[in-house]
Amino acid sequence: MDIKPSGARAKKFYMHTELTLKQRRMKIPPKAIASILLIVILAIVCVWGFNTYLDLVRNPVEEYDYMIFKDGKSTKAKNGKNGAIDFSSTNASSVLQQAIAQKNNIYIKSGEYNLSSDILLYNKINARIISDGASLRCNRKKIVIQGDNYTRSQYNILSGLEIINGTVRIENSFRTTITNMIFRNCATAIELVNTETWSECTKIEDSHFIDSLESIVFRKPISNTTRSYAHTEINRCYFNLYSDNSVGILVENDTEFTDSLIQNVRIWAGGVSEKYQTGILVEGAMLQTLLQDVVFESFAESPLDLIGIKLGQVSEPPLLGAGVSFLGKWTARIHNPFDRWISGLGSAFRRKNVDISVGLDNEYGTVQTVYSYPLNIASFKVRIQVGGAFSYGEKLTIRFRLEFIDHINSRSIEKSFNQTTSLWLNDDDMLELAPSQNLIWAILVDAKTNRMSTNTMVQIDVYGITA
Repeated sequence: MDIKPSGARAKKFYMHTELTLKQRRMKIPPKAIASILLIVILAIVCVWGFNTYLDLVRNPVEEYDYMIFKDGKSTKAKNGKNGAIDFSSTNASSVLQQAIAQKNNIYIKSGEYNLSSDILLYNKINARIISDGASLRCNRKKIVIQGDNYTRSQYNILSGLEIINGTVRIENSFRTTITNMIFRNCATAIELVNTETWSECTKIEDSHFIDSLESIVFRKPISNTTRSYAHTEINRCYFNLYSDNSVGILVENDTEFTDSLIQNVRIWAGGVSEKYQTGILVEGAMLQTLLQDVVFESFAESPLDLIGIKLGQVSEPPLLGAGVSFLGKWTARIHNPFDRWISGLGSAFRRKNVDISVGLDNEYGTVQTVYSYPLNIASFKVRIQVGGAFSYGEKLTIRFRLEFIDHINSRSIEKSFNQTTSLWLNDDDMLELAPSQNLIWAILVDAKTNRMSTNTMVQIDVYGITA
């Protein structure tokens, strides 16, 4: 039962109620207002700053001279300094070429761009074309990094692009970097060519080659120029060979892809077609180029002309280092029909029937040097073959020394003969030659007779292990 107060009690009750309501409607104290305003301002600043950061990440205009982006059917180039649209066209090649001709640093936003003509980076130094995944449908067109000579084209970078049915050409350029790229369905994905000077110290890394007939090619020089592509590095790259007559890395005849490195690379073959695929085709020189942690993997059940490494008639094979392996079924792991000398760390070598010149009148003849170049010699055994006819009282002496990597020669051992024979240097001989600690670069052998003329002859066979 609701009983309402009356009289004086009622007046007092209603006054109390009104006071309570007024207190509830009182303004917030000034300090509290200031705190609330500060919190609101900080929140606004944080939200604005975070959005600005995201905008810069999504649109890193100011870091680049131009940002290329799609706007409907048009391709536009936004000036990184003032934000103006300097170039706009439905022809993406035209916009890209104008921007690159004007400036060095270009950012291409993700999207799909159709090229109708080649893109030329001509006589550029420290130019960058960077993207976060833009796809360039090249229609067999090329991105050409070209210098009049290597001093005019240096330190240029391509990164983050997907190249579809196109080619990146590096011509007379020094220290070009191709990184974080995808090459898909290309006749030739990357080609290096010398037309004036040389293209050396190129870096191709963190890239994937998918269904390209030629993934990386070192071209035969054009005109009378050098053959050198030395000190090129191919790192963390992956090759999917799908089509017949495809090759991962091609070194053409009369080229020198030397003193270089192929490392952490995987080549897959036989997954679609099981025939006519080659991981590395060597027609020219790969002298002292090291293969390290390179895996050739075949998925073929019945391979036909499916080859890991193929060596041409005048090729100079690379060095096979640690971690080189061949998985699955191959027609040949290494196809070597011309008996080229294959070198590797810990590999065996042989030198047979090495003729040793015999000096007369107790003077040693010409020194014969036995190498395992470009590697050092870890251990070896020598067989001596003395033939011909000895005259009465004739003594033949053969001297052995080692040349170490620091150009110091070891103490010598001498073996003397007065008749034809064949024998091996024994363990005592080898211990006499061996240093306490050094690297063996070569074996030095010479011979002499105590006569003014001789009908004797000397040959040696050397069998060893490289280091």
